[in-house]
This record gives sequence, C-alpha cells and structure tokens, in this order.
Amino acid sequence: VLFQIFDAFKSRLHDSNSKVNQVALETMHKMIPLLKDNLSPVINMLIPAMVDNNLNSKNPGIYAAATNVIQALCQHLDNYLLLQPFCTKAQFLNGKAKQDMTEKLA
Repeated sequence: VLFQIFDAFKSRLHDSNSKVNQVALETMHKMIPLLKDNLSPVINMLIPAMVDNNLNSKNPGIYAAATNVIQALCQHLDNYLLLQPFCTKAQFLNGKAKQDMTEKLA
C-alpha cells in the first residue's frame, strides 16, 4: 500500500505546475515526522523526486520547501537510510543542488 500511495504522490513532487509542486513538497515535509523510518521502503523512490528539479529551482518557494524536506529527512530518519540515496544524488546533480546534498552528506 505504501508503494502505491507514494508512487502516485511522487509525480506531484515534480509537477510542472509550480503551485502543485510546492504544496506536494510542503505536504511531504509534514508527513516525514509522522512516518519516520516507515518511509524506508520508498525512500529510494522519493529522494530523486524531491531533489532532482526542486533543489535547483529558481522558484524560492519550491527551493525552500525542498530544503525543508531534506532537513526533515535528516532529522527524522536514520542516517543509514539516507546515505546511499544522498551519495547518488550528490554525485550526479549540479549547481546549488549538488552543493546542498554534499553539505548534508558532510
């Protein structure tokens, strides 16, 4: 069930409509503290959806929401769950997103 829910939700995390995208990120920020490590089965699917376009967004609301989501992940999930997806993203991103992910890894 978790896969079905987040498979549908992940497309909202990089929706072409910036308002939908921002609300999805803000919603994800609220869900992380509630779900915590229960997100582990879907974390490899969610992190790319949250990070890929959002951390390099020129829209300040989307960038702030994406940054808040990454911060919430770091606060509420066990670090070992985040290590591999963060490393992968830091390796293949560019610009501000690469810098942000590298700082989180450090």
